Amino acid sequence: MAQTRQEIRRIIALLVTLVSVATLGYGQAQIQGRSDKKPSTTNNANIVSWSFDDISVGKLPAGWKAEATNQKGPLATWEIVKDTTAPSGDHVLAMTSPNHTFGGTFNICWTDTVSFLDGEIEVRFKAVKGEEDQGGGVIWRAQDKENYYIARFNPLEDNFRIYYVRDGARKTLASTKIALPANKWHTLKIIQHGKQFEGYLNGKKLLEGTDDLFTKPGGVGLWTKADAVTSFDNYKVDSGGKENSDNHKDSGEK
Repeated sequence: MAQTRQEIRRIIALLVTLVSVATLGYGQAQIQGRSDKKPSTTNNANIVSWSFDDISVGKLPAGWKAEATNQKGPLATWEIVKDTTAPSGDHVLAMTSPNHTFGGTFNICWTDTVSFLDGEIEVRFKAVKGEEDQGGGVIWRAQDKENYYIARFNPLEDNFRIYYVRDGARKTLASTKIALPANKWHTLKIIQHGKQFEGYLNGKKLLEGTDDLFTKPGGVGLWTKADAVTSFDNYKVDSGGKENSDNHKDSGEK
C-alpha cells in the first residue's frame, strides 16, 4: 500500500511538472507572437503622436482626410506606404501621386480630431520627387482646407518658410535660405505660443516672427504643393498643456 501511495505521488508530481512546462511554453509563444511594431497612434496627456507603423498599406490614419486648397482636377493620393528607410518601423504616410498638373494646388492630409492652439509640432519628412515643387511640411490651427498656417521646406528652392493661407491665398510670414538634400530624412518643427512662432530644421531654429490671423485652435496635418511627392513619419503634436484632443480616436485606419 505504501509503495502504491509513493507511485501516485510520483505521478502527480510528474503531471504538475508537465503542466508548468506547457504553460511556460505557451506564454513564451504568446510573447514571441506579438508584433514588435510601435502603436500607430499614442495619446499621452498633452502629446499625440503617429508612427503609422500598424496602419495597413493603402489606408489613412483614423480621423485623417485628404483634401486640397485651390483644387484643380482630382485629389492627390495620400496613403500609408512601406519604406524600409523610415525612422520608425517601415510604414510612412506619403503623398504618392499628385493626380493633377495645377501648380497652385496645395495637397493636404489633416485631422480635426486634434485641436491645437499652442505648443510644438514635429515631423520627419523626406522629399522624394517633383519637377515643379518638392518637399513639404506641417499645417496647424487649420480652420478648414482653405485657412491654416504652414511651415515647409523646398529642396528645389533651397528655402524654409512659414506662411498663412487665408481663403486659399498664401502669404509669406518668414523665410530663410538653406540647402538640404532631397531623398534624405530631415526633422521639421514649429513652436507656437499666442501670436509668436518659431521654425526649426534638424534641431536648428531658423525662423521666428509674429502673426495674429488665426487665434483659435484648429486641426493639424501635412502639406505638399503641386507635384511634390513626399513621405512623412513620426508626427508629434505637443499641446504644452493647453489645447489637445478632446475626441481623439485611438490608432486605426479608414
